[in-house]
Formats: sequence, structure tokens, C-alpha cells
Amino acid sequence: MQDIDTFIATAPRTRFAFAIKAKVGPIQDLGQTARGHRRIIDILGGEVAGPMLEGEILPGGADWQIVRPDGTIEVVARYTIRARSGALVYVQNEGLRVASPDILARMSQGELVPFDSYHFRTAPRFETADAALKGLERATFVGVAARTPDRVAIGFHEVL
Repeated sequence: MQDIDTFIATAPRTRFAFAIKAKVGPIQDLGQTARGHRRIIDILGGEVAGPMLEGEILPGGADWQIVRPDGTIEVVARYTIRARSGALVYVQNEGLRVASPDILARMSQGELVPFDSYHFRTAPRFETADAALKGLERATFVGVAARTPDRVAIGFHEVL
């Protein structure tokens, strides 16, 4: 029988599934609310490409954010992908973007900063009625994300 401590200490493997490049609107800063410093960024559309999924991001989604007192940004993005086949996929993608105060300030000014100067990771969940895409609902993924002044790019990797 396999040793449980060895099993749980084993790093999972991942496999690249697909990437999205989403065009986003300007930050709507609601200020301090009962839940924290709230921001909303509209998702205007985009593209999806990779071995597991091809298609487009439909306009109409958004990223609802809370900016913590330490500058960490909690992201909760909800949007729809239309696969090349025409099937629709609902995405709820939650994660954290963490950067130094200097990097956050530069990003807030619209500056493109080195992608390795901050941490931006997500944990997406997918829903679809399309039988050919049901594997998206049954797998675990991690997203490796980057932010530019008008886009968010995320590589989704299936955890094996």
C-alpha cells in the first residue's frame, strides 16, 4: 500500500489546456463598501485558443474585485465563452493578484510592468450543457494570468 505522507507530498502535474486573451474596460472604482474596496472591470470580448478549447469570449462579463488593505486584489470574474462549435461555456474564475506597492502603483497608472514582477493566479470553474465539453466540468484547472493596460491573458492548465 502506498504511504499517505508520500502521496500527499507529491506535486501534481499539469497540462496546458487553453489560453484566453480578454479585452477589458476601464476600472470602475466604487470605493469602500461594506465588503471592502470594490472595483468592477467589464469584459468586452476576447479569444480562446488551445488544445482543449477554441472560441471567443462574449462581451457582457465582468471582474468583480476587492482590494484588500495590503493591496492584494481578490478577483472574481464571470463570463461566457462561445466554443468554435457554437456551444456556450460559463466561466467563474477566482484568484489573487499580489504585487508590491510600487508595482501596483505603476499598473494603476496604466504602465506595462514585467509579468514576473507580480503574482496572478486563478482557479476557474466551468459549466456547459455541451456533451463534448463536459470534461471541463470534471477537471481541476489553475490559471496563470497576466494583466496589461487593456487586456487580461490567462493560460489554463489542467491539474492531472
